[in-house]
Amino acid sequence: MEFDALFKWLYNTTLAVTIRENDSLFPWIESIHVIAIALVIGSIAIVDLRLLGIASLERAVSRVAHQTLPLTWIAFIVAAISGLILFTSNALAYAHNFYFQGKMLLLVLAGLNMLVFQFGIYTSVAKWDLAQRTPFAARIAGALSLLFWTTVIVFGRWIGFTLLPTLGS
Repeated sequence: MEFDALFKWLYNTTLAVTIRENDSLFPWIESIHVIAIALVIGSIAIVDLRLLGIASLERAVSRVAHQTLPLTWIAFIVAAISGLILFTSNALAYAHNFYFQGKMLLLVLAGLNMLVFQFGIYTSVAKWDLAQRTPFAARIAGALSLLFWTTVIVFGRWIGFTLLPTLGS
């Protein structure tokens, strides 16, 4: 199936039509999405700032991660679901929007950074868990994470300013 055909199908689903035709549904879903994203980025920033040696220096990296990342995952799931629901309301226009495409690419890069950190750098955390100055690779992962997530916010915000009107019928 061609992607545009899939996007047109999504656009014509009952869910998408309901969101488009209801004056308050989109803003409510968008509000949930924004709150979830704020929780995702805020909780990730706590870990990243610890990795960078800026905050929570008296706490073990593993403890900071263990205490914050469950919230991150719950918020990420809520953000992903609400984002997908919002996407259906104007799927074709979103799919062709530069800032939406950039946001999706940045989410992939943030995910790859997390995977490299989790399955590479973090495997040796026992050696540097209590160190105020984490290894260079951990600091780079934290800095990249902050960069990627900050630009996710910026690109996400610009979507609303640059999105073309409804394109799907």
